[in-house]
Amino acid sequence: MENDELLRRAEDLCRRCEKTASVTHTAFLTPAEQYAISAWAQRMPDCNMVLLGGSDACERRAAFFLPFYVSADEVDASEYISALSVKAHFAQPGHRDYMGAILGLGIKREWLGDIWVSGEDATVFVLKSVERHIADGLDKVGRAGVKVSPARLEDIKAPERKVKKVSFSVKSMRFDAVLAGLFGLSRTQAASLIAEGEASLNYSECTKNDAAVGAGDIISLRGHGKAEVASSGGVSRKGRLFVDAEIYK
Repeated sequence: MENDELLRRAEDLCRRCEKTASVTHTAFLTPAEQYAISAWAQRMPDCNMVLLGGSDACERRAAFFLPFYVSADEVDASEYISALSVKAHFAQPGHRDYMGAILGLGIKREWLGDIWVSGEDATVFVLKSVERHIADGLDKVGRAGVKVSPARLEDIKAPERKVKKVSFSVKSMRFDAVLAGLFGLSRTQAASLIAEGEASLNYSECTKNDAAVGAGDIISLRGHGKAEVASSGGVSRKGRLFVDAEIYK
């Protein structure tokens, strides 16, 4: 969804929430869409919004607009999001296999959240409105027969995330310098990859070497992974800034 369309949709949902004093929500959003809608919500003083995906570890999440008297902690995600446990018979289908099988049922991509695959088992997060359709229709993934059963959100164990912590120093918090430090590149290599559109900053392609980077920013490099800048601060004797970050494989 283009950002302009997404933000128009968000504004409509926010107004409907205010008018009806009830929770409204989008479908599942990509990380880039979540970043855009969060930035928009911060500029709207009367917008009470929270992002939920069914688990804190979910990458795809829906934006929920809440009446002013409802806090984020009071929202029961299970009223809007369901999880399905899928067991494959003597096979280990991959993420792409599950995606293709579910979309083949007529399910739109935005109705489908995260898909966690582990061997013969998978957990699929979906909008509650399409839970029954998927549970009744999904009997095969790839070449494997599967059994689908509902799962309680609170019982789901998130997959272990591979994280590498790195520390380095830069002359300034420029995009090319931080990218080089994160992934062990030279500044020349980093600048070349940025120019080729291989790198993104906060889920959007960034081709500016001197774009400012700060704590909490997300940087991705195609073929290398995604990283979050945890902190920046502290200065060496030579005036270089210390940076701590986490790289997700």
